[in-house]
Amino acid sequence: MLACAPVRWLGGMVTLCAVGCATSRTGVAPARPTTAPARAPLQLSIVYPGPTDVVQAHDSCFLFGAVRGGAGPVTLSVNGTPVRVFANGAWIAWLPLPDDTLAVFRLVARADGDSALQDWTARIAPRFRPPAGRAAWIDTTSFAPAGTVALPLGEGIRLAVRAAPGATVWLRLPWGAAIPFLPDTLPGEPAWGVRAFATVTAAYRLPPAADRYVAWLPAAALCPDGKAACATLEVIAGRDTATARWPLSVGLVDLTFPSVVVLNDDTAHVGTTDSLTPGKAVPWGTYNWFFPTGTTSVLSGRWNDQVRLQLSQHAVAWVNASDVVPLPAGTPPAGGVVGSVRLEPGPAAVTLRVPLPGKLPFQVTEQERSLTLRVYGAGSDINWMQYGRTDPLVTRMSYAQPTADEVTITLDLARRVWGYRTRFDGRDLLLEIRRPPQIDPERPLRGRTIVLDPGHPPLGAKGPTGLWEPVATLAVASKAKTLLEQAGATALLTRTDSTPLELFARTHFAELHDADVLVSIHANALPDGVNECLLLPPPQRRARPRARRRARRRARGAGPRDGTRGLRAGAPDLDARRAHRGSVHHAARTGGSATERRGTGALCAGGGAGD
Repeated sequence: MLACAPVRWLGGMVTLCAVGCATSRTGVAPARPTTAPARAPLQLSIVYPGPTDVVQAHDSCFLFGAVRGGAGPVTLSVNGTPVRVFANGAWIAWLPLPDDTLAVFRLVARADGDSALQDWTARIAPRFRPPAGRAAWIDTTSFAPAGTVALPLGEGIRLAVRAAPGATVWLRLPWGAAIPFLPDTLPGEPAWGVRAFATVTAAYRLPPAADRYVAWLPAAALCPDGKAACATLEVIAGRDTATARWPLSVGLVDLTFPSVVVLNDDTAHVGTTDSLTPGKAVPWGTYNWFFPTGTTSVLSGRWNDQVRLQLSQHAVAWVNASDVVPLPAGTPPAGGVVGSVRLEPGPAAVTLRVPLPGKLPFQVTEQERSLTLRVYGAGSDINWMQYGRTDPLVTRMSYAQPTADEVTITLDLARRVWGYRTRFDGRDLLLEIRRPPQIDPERPLRGRTIVLDPGHPPLGAKGPTGLWEPVATLAVASKAKTLLEQAGATALLTRTDSTPLELFARTHFAELHDADVLVSIHANALPDGVNECLLLPPPQRRARPRARRRARRRARGAGPRDGTRGLRAGAPDLDARRAHRGSVHHAARTGGSATERRGTGALCAGGGAGD
């Protein structure tokens, strides 16, 4: 009889393996069949884009995953173009996207007679398309701003929209007035990823968009309920006209009777916040201020979920509306004078005590050997400043009144700034300046306490092999901990497993342990729509003749076969590649970048080769 190995499916085909058994002979034991160790079939996995992901880019995007199983060298192609598979099975490709809402990619993996095939469909965010046969059109997805805006009389709003090139564009207001739009003659703005990573200056030189129009709308009550008394955009091109309601509601802020608010980042009363509200110079912008809970100010504007605070006559800050609590109508704004200040020395810090008329907003800026405190909404009545020989760390103190309602106090230090923090004590503001430690030049880390914060969870990205970012960052932190301890430092981790940990718990841990440094570790990446092959300068792509010849050979065998833009087969230097968008990184970040090839032979094929 025949002894048969198990039947398995390979690439949609049935493979039968048969072994003939030796016939029995007198006095001789029958030979046992030799069975080869079982081999797992090839399996393809795609991590990104996932089934629920919607790619926001329209030019190109990353596709990455892993190949498992098989024996011997593994080859992989995506839509016929070779993609390198690394020793751990990971692969990452840069792919052109079709002009559609769906992109289908055919992946084929082969290894020693085995093969696996998978068709993968990625979803692409839809984009506006001018209607066929119409000379006049409006891109209704491009209205900026949209939503709810509130401003005082005398201010205005910059409007922008995409519409038919060469058209006459008006904004018709419900009371009969009309505001003209003009073509936006400024050069086009590159994507933020290009701004962040491009090293080729040509990437910044974009021509003006012929379909972009701008206008100025003076603040006036408009479309209060979002339905009636709204503005209408009118676009006239030849004999064709297109109209659309501008989805914008405008309210007025009365600064004659100001609305006073108090800041509180824990309006949900969870008790696990850091008691700070970050302030931004523009809505949804970068943090420039950190206002303690209890800070009061005047509300002077609103843009959807962002509230504008009037810090002083000439200074404003935007904060999250969820952190703003209105005080009873008629509450007077905090203001008055800043009295005389003094220093209070302590064993770990020297404290500047500033008497205030209320919990006014403020900002601390630092130089290498100085700190400047700026108090908004007050005048100076600083008759004396006590420092002299109070503490050797502070060599000089000075104050200034740069505007009628802003006061600055500057402290010059004998040594470099090592750290500081602020807090309210009654109506006084305390600025605690940390004393720098004595550093051993031979072992500068000896005696230092360093807290390492492995970024996430909750949330976190996944790399090609499915490695979760919190796992990768914990491994990096654990290795760094060992190295720091060998250098004489005390190294602590904010977490040692994958239990979710909120931001407050991480910073609070560092505070409790009086850390000298808090380092938060993340793994970030290029965004979709940013092709590193097109961003690197020509000298980096063509510096070596051998590299040029190798690129040409690869391009000939790996160029796109469907007439689309070039595919990029990349190098997954770090497995946790796709960064969580929108996460708050509260300290220094470290991680991999898709531009770090490290000699892995990354391929820029087709349109990305540049040769």
